[in-house]
Amino acid sequence: MEGHSEAAAKEEEEEEEEEEGVQITPQLLKATTGEFALESILLLRLRGRGIAHLGCLGDCTNLEWLDLSGNAIAQLGPLAALRSLAVLNLSRNRVSSLEPLASCRSLQSLNLAGNLVSSLRALRCLAGLRRLESLRLRDPLACLDNPLCTVAAYRDALADMLPGLKAIDGERVAGRGSELYQLCRDLDSSLGHGAGGGAGADPPHAAQPWVEAGFWEPRPPRRSSIMEEAYRQFREVLQECRELGRRADDTIAQAERALSTRHDPNSFVF
Repeated sequence: MEGHSEAAAKEEEEEEEEEEGVQITPQLLKATTGEFALESILLLRLRGRGIAHLGCLGDCTNLEWLDLSGNAIAQLGPLAALRSLAVLNLSRNRVSSLEPLASCRSLQSLNLAGNLVSSLRALRCLAGLRRLESLRLRDPLACLDNPLCTVAAYRDALADMLPGLKAIDGERVAGRGSELYQLCRDLDSSLGHGAGGGAGADPPHAAQPWVEAGFWEPRPPRRSSIMEEAYRQFREVLQECRELGRRADDTIAQAERALSTRHDPNSFVF
């Protein structure tokens, strides 16, 4: 009975630990990165470790790139100390409050897909992050989103609230490439309207050629006076080279004849 009770107590302790989740410790960080000092860690990947408590993560004051995806994190308090953090992946966690991120002044890219963000109010704390360019709340490929994503036109409201964003959910909303996304949306919209047209809809216009008639016909070569003068000079130089070659051949022939008529000095007998 005593051994059975000890085993049951051990199982209960293990279950409690699983419910509480893993806590980030200096030993965990040093074993993961191989760095002796936490201040030396610049890049940290802790994906899918069952982490629920960030612990001493705030001591990595020079951290620039952090991947905490696939954990059980709900509180982000220690992240407030990461002033150099530029890229943060928090996808597939339990985050609903983002207040600590307001202190991450260097943050440029934030992935929150697969969390519990339910309103735009929860994102207002990000308005002071002047360098934030990319924000993801939804990832259709991984089937991840937030409760906020069910709100119609939440992206437009998000773009108005955070005008510095260049990409929302992986789509460009400003800067290079945004025109292409807008064109695709307009095209989808126009095709949708066209497909739903009834008998009274206007007939489609005839397709118009992209270029003028005869655009692809071969054109006669253009010759300029500069090219003609260059050709003339080239012909003159070529004729001069031929004349010099002829003279050189004559000179060589004369020299060979002169050498063939000379007497051999060894033929004389004294």
